[in-house]
Amino acid sequence: MELLIKAKDICVEYKGRDVLDIDDLELYAYDRIGLVGGNGAGKSTLLKVLLGEITPPGSKISRLGQFTYIRQLEEVVLQEINDHALMGRLGVDRLKVESMSGGEETRLKIAQALSGQVHGIFADEPTCHLDREGTGFLIGQLKYFSGALLIISHDRYFLDEVVDKIWELKDGKITEYWGGYSDYLRQKEEERQQQAAQYEKFIAERSRLEQAVEEKRKQARKVDQKGAAKKNSSESGGRLAHQKTTGSKQKALYNAAKNMEHRIATLGDMQAPKTLHTIRFRQSKALALHNPYPITGTEISKRFGERVLFDKASFQIPLGAKVALSGGNGAGKTTLFQMILRREPGISVPPKAEIGYFAQNGYKYNRNQSVMDFVQEECDYQVSEIRSVLASMGFAQSDICKELSVLSGGELIKLQLAKLLLDRYNILLMDEPSNFLDLHSVEALEALMKNYAGTIFFISHDKRLVEKVADRVYEIREGKIVEDY
Repeated sequence: MELLIKAKDICVEYKGRDVLDIDDLELYAYDRIGLVGGNGAGKSTLLKVLLGEITPPGSKISRLGQFTYIRQLEEVVLQEINDHALMGRLGVDRLKVESMSGGEETRLKIAQALSGQVHGIFADEPTCHLDREGTGFLIGQLKYFSGALLIISHDRYFLDEVVDKIWELKDGKITEYWGGYSDYLRQKEEERQQQAAQYEKFIAERSRLEQAVEEKRKQARKVDQKGAAKKNSSESGGRLAHQKTTGSKQKALYNAAKNMEHRIATLGDMQAPKTLHTIRFRQSKALALHNPYPITGTEISKRFGERVLFDKASFQIPLGAKVALSGGNGAGKTTLFQMILRREPGISVPPKAEIGYFAQNGYKYNRNQSVMDFVQEECDYQVSEIRSVLASMGFAQSDICKELSVLSGGELIKLQLAKLLLDRYNILLMDEPSNFLDLHSVEALEALMKNYAGTIFFISHDKRLVEKVADRVYEIREGKIVEDY
């Protein structure tokens, strides 16, 4: 077992909160680990600490190998890659860096990482912007990589295929689970069920003791009342003996009640397991659509110079359906959404259609607004319903009054998605809505999209999201929009 990294006393604090508080951590050559946790939990920070880019005071880190790092967001650095066959399979041409799309940039980063002779690869969202083919190729390459892997990813399918251990980072600590992401979910559900059973047992015992305390105190009061009545009616010399017996019974009952109260105190307090927040989406009659296909494309064509994106392509989006759109990087997925929004020739959208569009970094907002004020604009839902959606997306009660200016990038994306789902729309176009979300938020988004009352047309390379949400899948292929069965 070759040890590659040994770390002790990793402590990182941010704004008075312990982001990382890890006593011991070891990474071995055979490790293939998925690092999961909420947005802002410190996942990227941990990678940077282990790589030496951040050095917390008092930490002790021994690095016994060479590592490469695929970052989540960075400018592509042009460097020589010796494995040109690898570049070819990834579809990378290093001479065209300036005009690369997000997916092509990601492919180049991966090619650079896999071309090096290293003991381990650290990756932060490596599948972000990759199409299905690119993700499949990356999975194949990492499966045959002989070194260690430590990967942050929101792609559940990717994690299941590549890792055999999960590190969950929560409240600064790491909990280890063996298996892929699906195994991790099963173990977390078992933990939740055990916690629920323990909580029910705790509540039952506390209720029993509280009832017993009340019963003992009631008995003591009755004894007290009987003693007082007999005291008033008795004039015999035996009165004092009777009083002593009555007082002893009363004292014993009160002592028993106090002992039970002490047992209640020793039980302590136990938190109820978190329940899933649900909401029933509804749609006003004014926004009702009666066209069975509210978005249709009939023999649409689109080209940029010599490049043909669509050549007499046709498609139909059924009313109320959840339809996914797939295709390679640069196939024209986002362009199709723009054509729908502009109602270009060949695109038919009914007059009553109110289309909401999610595009990352494309939302304008007042940074001084509070979270609740932002969501309530153009929203018909009650505050309790809004809170339920926000809670499902990972916003705590204390976050509701925060100004948008203090939110992280991931929190802003989650907030934009929540607002989109709650606003007065009947059709949603969503371009890669799960990118940059933590896994809990992806699963919450999945549930919200499935329960949404309107029509959703969404772009995603997240295989699990598509499998669980989509009623129909279209793929852009050779200038056509074909149904993917």
